[in-house]
Amino acid sequence: MDFTLTEEQKEFQKLARDFAKNEIRPVAHIYDETEEMPWDVIKKAAKLGLTSYRYPTKYGGHGITDPLTSLIMTEELYWGCAGIGTAINGTGLAATGIMVAGTEEQKEKYIPMFCDPDEPRLGAMGLTEPSAGSDVAAMATTAVREGDEYVLNGTKQFITNGGIADVHVIFAQTDKEKGWEGIAAFVVDKDTPGLEMGKKEQKMGVRASHTAQVILDNCRIPVENRLGGEPGDASYISGLAALKMLEATRPAVGAAALGIARASYEYALDYAKERKQFGKPIIKNQAIAFKLADMATNIEAARLLLWKAGWLVQQEKPFSRGEGSMSKLFAGDTAVNTAMEAIQVLGGYGYIREYPVEKWLRDAKIYQIWEGTAEIQRLVISRMIEKNG
Repeated sequence: MDFTLTEEQKEFQKLARDFAKNEIRPVAHIYDETEEMPWDVIKKAAKLGLTSYRYPTKYGGHGITDPLTSLIMTEELYWGCAGIGTAINGTGLAATGIMVAGTEEQKEKYIPMFCDPDEPRLGAMGLTEPSAGSDVAAMATTAVREGDEYVLNGTKQFITNGGIADVHVIFAQTDKEKGWEGIAAFVVDKDTPGLEMGKKEQKMGVRASHTAQVILDNCRIPVENRLGGEPGDASYISGLAALKMLEATRPAVGAAALGIARASYEYALDYAKERKQFGKPIIKNQAIAFKLADMATNIEAARLLLWKAGWLVQQEKPFSRGEGSMSKLFAGDTAVNTAMEAIQVLGGYGYIREYPVEKWLRDAKIYQIWEGTAEIQRLVISRMIEKNG
C-alpha cells in the first residue's frame, strides 16, 4: 500500500482547494441565505475545468479518469460549501448515466455539452418519486412507445437541477410486469413539451443548489433518446444494470460529506486553541480535547474507506462487501456527528448563524438521506456480507 499522492493528484487537489478557499468560501453564506443558484461560481469553475475534468478528451473533457483524484477534489470543493459544490457537481449524475448506459452517438451528442468552458450546461437525473424513494422498483413514471417516440408520464421528486437542467436523464417503467427489469432511462432535452418544473423545494441545508419536482405530462421524445438503445441492440444496457453501475458514484457522495466534516473539525480545532476559559485554551480541557480527537479519528477513517472504494473502482473490482455503501454511510454519519460536536465545542456561539458551524450541520444531514439513506446503505452492506462473507 502506498498513500502518497501523485504529482498530478497534488496539482488537482491544490486547484480545487484554492478555488474553494478563494471563490466558494467568501460567498457561501450569501447563497445559503438567498437559496439562489451560484451561477457566477459555476462559470468560474467551468473555466478552470472543474466541471469537465473527469470526462474523456474526445468529448472535450480533460480525461482524468482516476477516481481517487475525483474524490480528493470533491472533498476540497465541499469543504468550501456543500450547496455550491452540489451546484457545480450535480450535473455529474446525469452525465454519469449517459457515460455508463449511453450509445456512442448519445455520448457524442451530450457529453460535450457538459464540457463547454464558456457556457456551462446543467444536467439532472430523475429517479426519486413522491412515493418511490428507497423502493425504486415502485416508480410510477411510465414510458410508452408510440411509433418513433416514447411518451413519458409521471412526477419526479427532490431532483437536483430539476426543471432548469439542459438535459434530464429520466428513469421510467416500460413494462410494469417486469419490475426492475422493466426500468429504462431516457434523455429529455430542455424545453421539450410536456416537461415542466414543479415545486421548488426550500431546504434545511445545501441551499445553494436547486432542488425541485419534475413533471412529465405526455412528454414525447424520439426513440433514439432511450439510453443504450432498444432491447436487442448491441449497445443495450437495462435500466437495472445502469442503476447498479451508478453505485460507483456513492464514494463521491461520501467525499462530499467528508469535506463538510473536515470544515467543521478544522473550525472547532482553531476555536478551541484560541478560546480561553479559566486562563487556558479550552483544548487543554479533556472534555474538549477528546471531542476533537474523535473528530480527527473518524475523518481519517472515513477518508481511508473512501480511498479504498476509489481504488476498487480504479481496479475495476466489484464492491463485493458493499465497500461503496460503507464509505458513503460512514462519511455521512461522520459529517453529522462532527458538525454536531463542533457546535458543542463553540457552545452558544456554535448555535448562532454568525458562525458557520450551524450551517455545516444543516448541510451534513442530507448525506444520511440522499443517494441512498443510511438505512439503505446498511441494508446493502448486510446483504453483501451475508452473500460474500
